[in-house]
Amino acid sequence: MSLIPIRPGSPFGTPPERSDAARNRERLLQAARDLVAEHGVDAVTMDMLACRADVGKGTVFRRFGSRAGLMMTLLSDAEAEFQREFIFGPPPLGPGAPPLERLIAFGEARIKYVEEYGELARAAAEHSPQNRHDAPPVVLWHRHIEMLLREAGLDRDPWLLALSLGATLDPERMLHSLRAHGVAPERLAASWRELVTRLLKDC
Repeated sequence: MSLIPIRPGSPFGTPPERSDAARNRERLLQAARDLVAEHGVDAVTMDMLACRADVGKGTVFRRFGSRAGLMMTLLSDAEAEFQREFIFGPPPLGPGAPPLERLIAFGEARIKYVEEYGELARAAAEHSPQNRHDAPPVVLWHRHIEMLLREAGLDRDPWLLALSLGATLDPERMLHSLRAHGVAPERLAASWRELVTRLLKDC
């Protein structure tokens, strides 16, 4: 498996930026993260970012292209880190733990991810050129869940079961539970743990 970006045209593994360009990029992204934390995703504008980072508005547009591009870049960085953790990181989320433990850890990590980045995920999905269910990172999550089901010995249509499990981790669905119904993240994690444990108990 290899890392898959959220933002089209920005594949991981491209030649590294010059050090000054990388510093400027990180400064802009950190300013954007701070604004999102302070005001929420929907309130952040390119003007606000230019003002916070003390750069011209043209600089912001040259770097990100549009507001949607900024949001997708922010999410791509977060998604890249999440992918590194479940593909290459330490167990139980990464390789080395039994498949059930990895599956539980994956769901718990995804819930934490949505709690922190769910609004960005929602904003990015609104501007994605693809169906959100066919976006490359979503396909990667599905493959990962399917792989763990197969490793656990589940042979009853693991591809479709992986789709069903993935649907319970859909960011929009989880945000609705968290925001509209006041469901605590710990309760979501416990529900995920119960679901996958029961699914694999006879394997």
